[in-house]
Amino acid sequence: MAESRFVYVTYIRTTPEKLWEALTTTEFMKAYLFGFTFDTNWKKGSPWRMVQPKGAVTDAGEILALDPPNRLELSWRHEDDPEAKAEGYGRCLFEVAPAGEASKLTVTHTMPVANSRTIAMISQGWPQILSNLKSLLETGKVAM
Repeated sequence: MAESRFVYVTYIRTTPEKLWEALTTTEFMKAYLFGFTFDTNWKKGSPWRMVQPKGAVTDAGEILALDPPNRLELSWRHEDDPEAKAEGYGRCLFEVAPAGEASKLTVTHTMPVANSRTIAMISQGWPQILSNLKSLLETGKVAM
């Protein structure tokens, strides 16, 4: 089966618990996700939606696995772009591991199609978002 994949690894000077809190808390998310939030109850099997500040849903799916503060796996479909939406659901996996005085965050985003438009789009977005997350946790301010 053809697949497209994007993997991003970063090290953030914080604890796995604080990183997990940043990944799953609305107020934290607003700061590093450019005002976007996740609408969910953070339970396995629950739906989630990424919501713009004006209320439009850009992405949605289901929480597939939840193991605080180590692992979060989501099914993921882009809702805002017809071509990307037609690709169906992919997966986004967040893995958090201690790394000395820091935490290693690995984000792996896969789509079940070759040359995925979704992967092309998120490969531009994830680096900005994760840079903001790192800056926020290490300095208290976002980079962008």
